[in-house]
Amino acid sequence: MDTRKIFNILPGATITGELKKKLTLLTDDSRKVIPGCCYVAVKGTQFDGHTAIEGAISAGAAAIVAETPVSEQATAAGTLWVQVADTHEANGLLMSAWHDFPSSSMVVLGVTGTNGKTTISYLVNHIFRAAWQRAGLIGTIIYDNGERRTTSSNTTPGCALLQSMLADMVKNGCRAVSMEVSSHALTQQRTSGTAFRVGIFTNLTQDHLDYHGTMEEYYQAKKLLFTRMAAADRKSTAVINIDDEYGRRLAGELAPIMRVRTFGENEQADFHAVPKLITLKGSQYELIYQGRSYLVRTPLIGEFNLSNSLAALAGAVCAGINLSDAITALAQSPQVPGRMELVSSVNNVQCFVDYAHTPDAVENVCKTMKALCRNGRLITIFGCGGDRDRTKRPLMGEAAARYSDLCLVTSDNPRSEDPEQIIDEIMPGIPREKQHRITDREEAIRAALEQARPGDAVLIAGKGHENYQIFATETIDFSDSAVVRKFYAEKNPEGISVPSRKPETRRPR
Repeated sequence: MDTRKIFNILPGATITGELKKKLTLLTDDSRKVIPGCCYVAVKGTQFDGHTAIEGAISAGAAAIVAETPVSEQATAAGTLWVQVADTHEANGLLMSAWHDFPSSSMVVLGVTGTNGKTTISYLVNHIFRAAWQRAGLIGTIIYDNGERRTTSSNTTPGCALLQSMLADMVKNGCRAVSMEVSSHALTQQRTSGTAFRVGIFTNLTQDHLDYHGTMEEYYQAKKLLFTRMAAADRKSTAVINIDDEYGRRLAGELAPIMRVRTFGENEQADFHAVPKLITLKGSQYELIYQGRSYLVRTPLIGEFNLSNSLAALAGAVCAGINLSDAITALAQSPQVPGRMELVSSVNNVQCFVDYAHTPDAVENVCKTMKALCRNGRLITIFGCGGDRDRTKRPLMGEAAARYSDLCLVTSDNPRSEDPEQIIDEIMPGIPREKQHRITDREEAIRAALEQARPGDAVLIAGKGHENYQIFATETIDFSDSAVVRKFYAEKNPEGISVPSRKPETRRPR
């Protein structure tokens, strides 16, 4: 694309001056400004890029994109000035154009909602790869550009990195990409310039209220994915879970403006699931779609994973995959790191780690675990992250206690807060006879494993795939799975029946 015309794609932009040469670089990082580049001044949570404009001009920037009128310094230096209403939106559009609109060359499927995003994006990626050989993946655990996997830095990366990754995927021959789309990313316009073909809505339960304020604001943030899809292309498809109250509302609000397909155990769903069998070895359900019945098998455990696999099937079909091929691929789906992951099976004690860190997610995973260990106890270890929504802490306690026989409350990522104070705020939700607190997370895990008897199940919730723990003054290496394996290796080096897996990320949550 002729970079002298690149600014014409910005709606409502006021352009002052002329760009005499092609741009050398497009950046929103003032530290990367070089002569001849375009600097986009973006307001972040910690730093307002507009304060760096003078320095960018002095460093030789040929163009400035800002939300403010042209400055005298820019006029004197002959710097092109582009004034827009929202530099976050402009940044994404420009980054997409800079990389020749990569999302238009692939099927882009986005997954949003409170729970299930990682699992669904993994499953969709697996189905895409089975059908099309190469496909990208962007999410909480990894970024996969079709040739190489790297640890993620954010669930949804900033638009500069996102558009660069999409361009790499196109170059690497990917026909599709599945990506997690967080509510933070949507409100911050990180996906601006990305053309989504399919959007999946999983559910909405209490989380991130420290950022959004209310559940209504949280819902409206999630809805942005779909309203922007509809504005860009009415032929795009929203795939929505109507077992969820917010999902039913969303489906009704979107139906007049875009194509909507629904999934769930609700008989009115386009992709309707009827559970058949859920065991420690996997799940089976009947899928009814367009009047036909299909048997679906998946190695994933739990009714909530039935919903996740159903979402993946529906999303893949709406993206253009044959349903029978998707069902065949799903039967061979991989274990998603830290999501209902069986990390040890010793002396008939099953130990799982799971990322559940919301009341709804904790209740769902505990309910599943309790149903699978009917003849034994469920021992649950969990905590709550510091510097996050405090109102969910007693709700987390209630959710865990509802199906657990013993709750060991411990540290998660306390950050700047006192771990003891966080635990104090969790405890009111747990009946006294089920309460036990051990602040040190490793000690809590070891105590649970020591107490476990044959037939029991141990659930370590909250951190899943993470291999770090964040405190006020430091971040340390820490893995729930590694603690379990170390415990049993000390007891019996031959006793662990599940192979060890190297943790895949160090992204602080």
